Amino acid sequence: MTRQSLWEVSEADIEDGEIRINVGGFKRRLRSHTLLRFPETRLGRLLLCHSREAILELCDDYDDVQHEFYFDRNPELFPYVLHFYHTGKLHVMAELCVFSFSQEIEYWGINEFFIDSCCSYSYHGRKVEPEQEKWDEQSDQESTTSSFDEILAFYNDASKFDGQPLGNFRRQLWLALDNPGYSVLSRVFSVLSILVVLGSIITMCLNSLPDFQIPDSQGNPGEDPRFEIVEHFGIAWFTFELVARFAVAPDFLKFFKNALNLIDLMSIVPFYITLVVNLVVESSPTLANLGRVAQVLRLMRIFRILKLARHSTGLRSLGATLKYSYKEVGLLLLYLSVGISIFSVVAYTIEKEENESLATIPACWWWATVSMTTVGYGDVVPGTTAGKLTASACILAGILVVVLPITLIFNKFSHFYRRQKQLESAMRSCDFGDGMKEVPSVNLRDYYAHKVKSLMASLTNMSRSSPSELSLDDSLH
Repeated sequence: MTRQSLWEVSEADIEDGEIRINVGGFKRRLRSHTLLRFPETRLGRLLLCHSREAILELCDDYDDVQHEFYFDRNPELFPYVLHFYHTGKLHVMAELCVFSFSQEIEYWGINEFFIDSCCSYSYHGRKVEPEQEKWDEQSDQESTTSSFDEILAFYNDASKFDGQPLGNFRRQLWLALDNPGYSVLSRVFSVLSILVVLGSIITMCLNSLPDFQIPDSQGNPGEDPRFEIVEHFGIAWFTFELVARFAVAPDFLKFFKNALNLIDLMSIVPFYITLVVNLVVESSPTLANLGRVAQVLRLMRIFRILKLARHSTGLRSLGATLKYSYKEVGLLLLYLSVGISIFSVVAYTIEKEENESLATIPACWWWATVSMTTVGYGDVVPGTTAGKLTASACILAGILVVVLPITLIFNKFSHFYRRQKQLESAMRSCDFGDGMKEVPSVNLRDYYAHKVKSLMASLTNMSRSSPSELSLDDSLH
């Protein structure tokens, strides 16, 4: 049978009003006028073919005897395609994988625009933000998989002690110093470190009270000698802590790349700089102005409270949240800046002749900042009715502006908190008593599934503007 006679037979079937379709064993007869309602789809274009080569470009095989078009696709998803040709609408069941469904309708040349309104919101929500639904369950799984790389890095650092002199002893000290809760020794060391930090902060606060200030020979207020003893003991402890961690660190070059180690360094540097400045001032009275530098450096002792982050999962999670939420924080600052600029100008225009406190735009900036953040000091208030209405609008806008990004930041905090708890649990389960053993148990299936899901989401986003969809969009417009 020649190609021309073959197509004549197929064309005769089409003129009868039906064509035969076989999708992975799922066979159906479809009316041609139903398919021609959507000529940009794959089956619609199939009816416009005039050669066997053109047919095989659109289907996987063609039966010359049965005059049947064969497609090597998932037969379980094809009923959704049939329903679309009969009703003109797509429906997505909750149990379907949205990524597989998206690839299937893209193959058939059907645009997501045809998804019915009852399914559209859920479909796009599951496709664009798969973590939006069942957040708690998915965040637990993601916390496990996200910590996998950190656990491997932890084991890589621990393995560097093998073959070194006193390697096992140094490894145990490193684990005790850097991982609170790993052993009884690490817990005792952690409690002592917390007590010293709190004692140092309390001493600094009490030293600011007049009752605890002892005047020097010139009548200037000075520090209580008892508080100086506590301060020197704290500095000695912090210095010992930093030197000990550095001595047993697996990698000296990477030691100060750790933010917690930098905090430890900054907690003692001001004291030693102050000590040097005081020695210079005593030897050279002409440099007395340097004493002010020492006073400023003493105030930096308050940053020692950040040392508690080494012993607190919540503080470390907060730091990670701020690090990876810079976009949300930037968005919050942008919203506040726009609102402050608008309401300050409006308040200035209304109040400049009636209220001296709001007679300049910079003064109105202060008022708008206090109002939008709902602090409300009350030092500057509008007096006119229009000004009070503007203040009400400013406060309501501030509440909305602050609340919107907070949800995103809180979700990230929950994620990092679970991730940190998982990492700490894995580290505590490690046993290096007789040297390196196997890596702690991690669900590799979940880790692989998480990576594949991320890849699928990326590929789906890239294929949103595929040629078939663009041509269908052009036809709709």
